Parts: sequence; structure tokens; C-alpha cells
Amino acid sequence: MHARRLLIGVVPLVLAATACGGNDASTTTSESGKKLDKVTLTLNWYPYGEHAPFYYGKQQKIFEKHGIDLNIRAGQGSQKTVQATAAGQTDFGWADTPALLAGVDQGVQVKSLGVFLQTTPASVQSFDAEGISSPAGLKGKTIAGTAGDALSKTFPIFLKKNGLGESDVRVQNTDPAGKIAAVISGKTDGLLGYASDQGPTMQDKAGKQVSYLRFSENGLNFYSNGLLAGQKILASRSELAGRMAKAVSESWAAAAKAPGPAVAAMDGASEQLPPKTVLAEQFATTLTLLHTPSTEGKAPGVNNEADWQQTIDVFAEAGMVSKPKAVAEYWDEKTALKG
Repeated sequence: MHARRLLIGVVPLVLAATACGGNDASTTTSESGKKLDKVTLTLNWYPYGEHAPFYYGKQQKIFEKHGIDLNIRAGQGSQKTVQATAAGQTDFGWADTPALLAGVDQGVQVKSLGVFLQTTPASVQSFDAEGISSPAGLKGKTIAGTAGDALSKTFPIFLKKNGLGESDVRVQNTDPAGKIAAVISGKTDGLLGYASDQGPTMQDKAGKQVSYLRFSENGLNFYSNGLLAGQKILASRSELAGRMAKAVSESWAAAAKAPGPAVAAMDGASEQLPPKTVLAEQFATTLTLLHTPSTEGKAPGVNNEADWQQTIDVFAEAGMVSKPKAVAEYWDEKTALKG
């Protein structure tokens, strides 16, 4: 699983076109007779543990409560989801903030309605036997990474913040699909990945305990996944965008209180769905990422402008944003959730 992979550059749009307009095809009626807006949400990747709240919210009729008939679609990487959302090929998207920043930098007309994973899951992942328990333990190691993605772009900043240079660690350029195999086979000592994604899968496949050297616990944090909308929706259907943001927030809050049932709600979501034990661990880790100190205790998806600015600054330093803009160019605060 490589859910938040981001490669710079424009990519073709491959999702089927849908939109929620005012015609009969865009609405449906619930069992109780309530009129619902048909809404498509395209994920950042094939369903994995992080996505449990969407399936749980649908099962528990939270979206229906907000007048939404939700259709959840698998994605093909955050950048494609950002592009498709901007183009109106999906009503809303779930994607990594670095992909949003890079897209807006290229003129893509899309904004965030709220970042939900406010602590980055970015981490160096290795088997316990490697003994990489601190950044200093990385010296002389070989780590699998993918050139051009958000992890590889921010890794030098992580090293610098921890007194290391880029020459201290060898990053072996590896296709995203091959990073886990590189570690299991011993070709690399670890990989750059997301604690809520690759690690549980690698641990399940190898039958060995995985250690995580999290960026956020070693001086570097930035926003990760959140809810997106294109400018067309924001301009013509801001009320729907507001309902969607509230429904997603309520679904995440409900799933956090019932993680077991939330993960169970994913049954049948995809032929590529990870084993239930992996899903459960992925979601448990995801729940540790919902807040920063400035949003602790607030509803999921409530953002802070200073956290946004910090994220923009990190990716400007990483070279992924060439023309940093004001926070309002990336985050639609008018429609966003209020704390």
C-alpha cells in the first residue's frame, strides 16, 4: 500500500466523470423518504484502515443524516485525486496535503475543507532487529525511498533537524510497490513510509515486529490527509460542501469511539483490502494522528491557521512549493469546520 504517494508533475485524469447537479440523476430518496444528494468521494488509494470512518459513517447513516447518499471510490494516488477533484470528475476527494499544495502551486483549482490527519504519519520503518531507535541510528544505513515523493523530499529536512547530513544515510531509489519487499529481503535496512500504512502490512507479511522512527516525534511535523473540494463545488454548492465536511467529521468522531465496528464496516470494500488484523492496526495508528497541540479536544477536521502555515513552510523548504501562497489559497476557511 502506498496511499499517499506524490510525484510532481501533471498526470492524466482517469476517473469517470460525475457531478452533483440539480437534475433528477443527482438525487435519491432514503428509506424514510428524505431527499439525498448523490455525492462521490474519491480516496487517495485503494481502501485500507485509515478509511474506516467513511464506511462506518455510511453504515451508521451519518451521511444520510446530512442529506448525502455517499459513493466511496478507490483512488490511484493523492495527486490524481487532487486533479480529479479540481476537474469535477469527483465531487470530493481525500488526499495528502503535500499533493494539494503542489497542485495549487501549478494552478489547480482545489481547496481543503479540513485536514483530518494533522500529525504526519511519515516515518522510517524497520524491523526491531535493526536497532534503529533514534535518528542517530540511521547513520550508515540504507533506506528504501521513492524519488520525488513527499517522504523523500522531506527526509533531508528531518535529517538536518536531527544533526545528520544527507550523506549519512543512503536512500535507495525504489519503486513504491517494491519498498516493503526491499526491507523483507534485506536489500535495505528500512523504508520511508507512513506509520498508518506500510508498517502494519510489512509486519504481517514478515511476521516480525516493526519499529517506527516518526518524523513528528523527532522535530518535523506537517499536515497529511484531508477532505478536498474543487472551486466549482465551493462556488455553486458551498452549502453541500459544508454538509459534507460536517458528515465526515461526525463519522470520524463516531469511528474513533467504536474502532472495532468501524473496521468491520469495511468488509467487502475492495478485493485488495488488507487482512482484518492489518486494518485494525492501521486504523489504531491513524487515530493517533488526528490533532496537533492547537486542536487537541476539538472535533476531527478542525484546523489551525498556524499549523497550515507550518506545513506550507516545510514544503517550500523541501522544494515542492515554488510560490508559497497565503493559507486561504489552500484552505477554504469559510466552509471549513469550526472549533
